[in-house]
Amino acid sequence: MNSRSKPALKTSALKKSASSKPALRNPKSAAKAKSSKSSPTKPVSKTGKLPEWNLADLYSGIDAPEVARDLEKMDADCVAFETDYKGKLATGTANEDGGKWLAGAVRRYEAIDDLAGRLGSYAGLVHAGDSVDPAISKFYGDVSERLTGASTHLLFFALELNRIDDDILNRAMQAPELAHYRPWIEDLRKEKPYQLDDKLEQLFLEKAQTGYSAFNRLFDQTISGLRFKVGSKELAIEPTLNLLQDRDGAKRKAAAEALAQTFKANERTFALITNTLAKDKDISDRWRGFKDVADSRHLNNRVEREVVDALVASVRAAYPKLSHRYYALKAKWFGKKRLAYWDRNAPLPFAATDTIGWPDARNMVLTAYRGFSPKMADIAERFFTDRWIDAPVRPGKAPGAFSHPTTPSAHPYVLMNYQGKPRDVMTLAHELGHGVHQVLAAKNGALMAPTPLTLAETASVFGEMLTFRRLLAQTRNAKQRQALLAGKVEDMINTVVRQIAFYSFERAVHTERKNGELTATRLGEIWLSVQGESLGPAIEIKAGYESYWMYIPHFIHSPFYVYAYAFGDCLVNSLYAVYENAAEGFAERYLDMLAAGGTKHYSELLRPFGLDAKDPKFWDGGLSVIAGMIDELEAMG
Repeated sequence: MNSRSKPALKTSALKKSASSKPALRNPKSAAKAKSSKSSPTKPVSKTGKLPEWNLADLYSGIDAPEVARDLEKMDADCVAFETDYKGKLATGTANEDGGKWLAGAVRRYEAIDDLAGRLGSYAGLVHAGDSVDPAISKFYGDVSERLTGASTHLLFFALELNRIDDDILNRAMQAPELAHYRPWIEDLRKEKPYQLDDKLEQLFLEKAQTGYSAFNRLFDQTISGLRFKVGSKELAIEPTLNLLQDRDGAKRKAAAEALAQTFKANERTFALITNTLAKDKDISDRWRGFKDVADSRHLNNRVEREVVDALVASVRAAYPKLSHRYYALKAKWFGKKRLAYWDRNAPLPFAATDTIGWPDARNMVLTAYRGFSPKMADIAERFFTDRWIDAPVRPGKAPGAFSHPTTPSAHPYVLMNYQGKPRDVMTLAHELGHGVHQVLAAKNGALMAPTPLTLAETASVFGEMLTFRRLLAQTRNAKQRQALLAGKVEDMINTVVRQIAFYSFERAVHTERKNGELTATRLGEIWLSVQGESLGPAIEIKAGYESYWMYIPHFIHSPFYVYAYAFGDCLVNSLYAVYENAAEGFAERYLDMLAAGGTKHYSELLRPFGLDAKDPKFWDGGLSVIAGMIDELEAMG
């Protein structure tokens, strides 16, 4: 499984509530949620002692009195907010001191958002730590319902704010108190054409609990509960997927066949979830007036459709010189003309086989970060010293990895499933990049800290690149340098090519769903079509692979998110080239960009680096970096 299986959650707690799971890049407890205060686990294989996060910085347990207290406070604050401001925004803002008055309302709204973010984040993180524990599942569902119920009292605010006359609002924003919130208000105004009346918005929000949120939860619990028979063992999904990177080809094949068999046995459930969510989105898009299936995502990302279309077109045109060429090269290294799909991420025959212990992984990433910026490394180090990371593989734990920003009054948490592979080190570097970004942006407050997806993956991919370049520079053995370079190319192909293929799959599914339900067989046909196009002739797609669309949580939790990875990777390739040729001051400019959070459009943030994503040549430049690495590998033989 490509480690990028789910994105980093960024949306307002008031919009998403607890039903938005912490976003995955690809949560053992009784009623008190042991994961919130448990001590590090016993050593796992050769990885050493792996840390478990301490969620007590949010709440001490799911039955903590502070949880009940804050839920009551949130309910009361939401009702009071509605009483004080509903029906009064237009007249209040038009007054002589309307800017100051509206700023007070926004600050109260932001404080509620921060509290809701704390509650929703805690529920989501505990659930990510163990999604099959009945007490935790009930807690997660109950908090989700409370957040949704409370937020119905706040629906009016954005709707009324967007009905205020432009001239009145622009005059109000001259007040220093409100000027601080100008980026948030301007972003909100972009959603004006797609907003419905108050009652419909309330209906959409309340029905989400029995609609898309319920099917998101069903997906999570189904995936976590699946078991895959590999030999004599019954494995959960994460260790089974990890076997696809095992050095033993027989184990890779057995794992692939076990995945296919279990997915096939559950295809009706996954087809129902996929069809229901696609139809739910179609209904929402139709009522709101979105023309294209991905337009709501583009609006949320604050990126123009033509920019994404140009990215997709560039990547698809580059398939032959990227993935097709690399997999042909990899097949040659294995002494074959074609590789079975389960060998796509197989370790190279000449790659080192040692397990990388957790202390070594920590040192590799922090050393790379410190070489770029001591400030960046200091922030990343807090994730280790303050127990903001949950690293072991556990039954019921969410697969993949994520960094969840929680809320500005707290701090981010990282979840991963560390098993000592080189890719795990890169995942750690990736998620800590997110974490540093989230810490730096938190100063902007709950409304403007979240970063649009156009830049959400920049810090994470840049962190990977720093770590990779440091390791490459330290590696003297020619074969190990080749293996390291090949591993980076594979990661970049997984980040760029694979994610654009995912995006193509989603577009086809959502477009076809408008005309009726898709059977599991039809979904498999679409999957095989886009995978065949992206992987190329050197990868042999055997029977069983048609079911592999079922486990990708992106498709369920965040439709069309996936292009953000390709966006981020290509952008970072260009950004890193600027860094390598930059004079003093690049690190400071880079950290300033991260600290801006959502206060500026991505184009404005890239301007100091001389980068323009609207330039047709921009994406080709980022892709040429990957092609150049493959050139280097071909020259090595």
